Formats: sequence, C-alpha cells, structure tokens
Amino acid sequence: MSTTQSERLRALIEPLVSAEELDLEEIEVSRAGRRRVLRVVVDSEDGVELDTCAGLSRTISGTLDASDVMGEGEYVLEVSSPGADRPLTEYRHYVRATGRLAKLTLAEGGELVARILGVDDEGLDLEVPGVKGRKATVRRVAFREIAKARVEIEFNRKDKKEEEA
Repeated sequence: MSTTQSERLRALIEPLVSAEELDLEEIEVSRAGRRRVLRVVVDSEDGVELDTCAGLSRTISGTLDASDVMGEGEYVLEVSSPGADRPLTEYRHYVRATGRLAKLTLAEGGELVARILGVDDEGLDLEVPGVKGRKATVRRVAFREIAKARVEIEFNRKDKKEEEA
C-alpha cells in the first residue's frame, strides 16, 4: 500500500473508529487473487464485540464507497479486533494486558514469561512464577529491554468477573 493511500485511508477511517470510542490499531491492504483485502484492526480497553465490528464495517464501507481512496477495483473489507495473542507494541497494549501472562523476548537475549502487575512510563512490574515449588518473584523490566512481547493465552485463568465474585 502506498504511503499516500495509507495516509488517505487512515485520515478517512480514524475519525469513524474514534467516534465509536475505539483505537485504530492497524490498516492493511493486501492482494487475495484478483481482489484486494482492506483489513482494519480496532481495539478498546474492554475489547471489541462482534456487533461493534459489524456496525463499524457498515460505516466504513459507506464512507469508502463515497470516496475514491480505494480506486475502481474490487476489494473486501474486514474489520476485526487484534486477537488474544497479538504483539504488545504500544504503551496502551501493556496497560490493557495488566494482570495477564506475557512472553517477553529480551533485547539482550533470552525470554521471560511473567504476569504483568503494573505499567508506567518507564516499563513493567512483573510477577515471575516460581519454579519447582518456589515462590513467585517480582521483577522490573524497562521498555528499552524488551525486543518483543506477546500475551500468552491461559486456558485455566479466571476471568476478572469470576475473581470479583
């Protein structure tokens, strides 16, 4: 996708996403046979419901149809949320992942799987699970020390609502 098209798409779509009190995470145009696919990924503090994606898809589709930003060719529009195991790349991603287990690839090498306890401008406070019956330990990791991070899916994790009950 050309920078000009990318900028035009973002300028057109971002206000529509913001009006729904969502964050625009990603816009991608790719080829699928003879058609192009426009993927719009949105998120919020509380996640994104399917009905919200469907409504936003209709809104974006109408706006795109009224503009020339996608050109004359056919395209498919997909509006979705990033998924449970998406990479953590922005400060807000880490904040949203507070309480979740994350796998961090450290800049100096090595990996760390730990629960995110807190986030501030400098980095993360983590709870590293104990090994072989040992107690968990708390560790501080600065953002500059993190090469990559991703939320780990936990099948036996209690939901926040279950914990509050």
